Amino acid sequence: MSAASRQATRVGWTLPTAERWRAYGFWSSWIAVAFFAVYPTLNWVTALRARPWHLYVPAELSIPFVPELIWAYLSMFVLFLIPPFLLPAARMPALGKQLIAGTVLSGFIFLLLPAELGFAREVPATPVHAKIYAALFGLDRPHNLVPSLHVFFSAAIALACASVARPLTRGLLLAWLCVIVLSTLFTHQHHVVDIVAAFVLLFIVALRYEVTHA
Repeated sequence: MSAASRQATRVGWTLPTAERWRAYGFWSSWIAVAFFAVYPTLNWVTALRARPWHLYVPAELSIPFVPELIWAYLSMFVLFLIPPFLLPAARMPALGKQLIAGTVLSGFIFLLLPAELGFAREVPATPVHAKIYAALFGLDRPHNLVPSLHVFFSAAIALACASVARPLTRGLLLAWLCVIVLSTLFTHQHHVVDIVAAFVLLFIVALRYEVTHA
């Protein structure tokens, strides 16, 4: 599609129609099934393995811990609510298939590359941040790292919505995505290779399930 045609298909924020909600609800349900079938299971399996891989370079361990960026990290869950307001119902199946395929493929990679976080997990002193990090550490073992599903999900959703959004919204979505990606490093939840692998995985699944402008 030409640049002019793509520009003509740009959309603004709209209240979701019943059709959008149905499509969003259908695909969200299947994404949740895929995620909860794969992610906790593989975390448990890797925790049992004797020698997980350390897939990072020592220099990464000097990245500072910025506990306040947990809010940016958790904003991914707000990003999940954006598609019904921007993405036409006809384009949601492709995004849903991207997320499901990426989750399943990530599961195979987690099996092949059982990893262990290089950062020592620490609970910050600030009470509100301490509660959030303690809850996070209690739910998520530091093994399902390569690729980062946090980055994969955020990038797939942000880029799908940005592809149909008007320039200001597109810029805000891309900036939001950048902040989320950086937050995975500065909250010591992921390493650089995890982020790179997430974008490579998204590129691969997008070749099969493209969120088109048609």
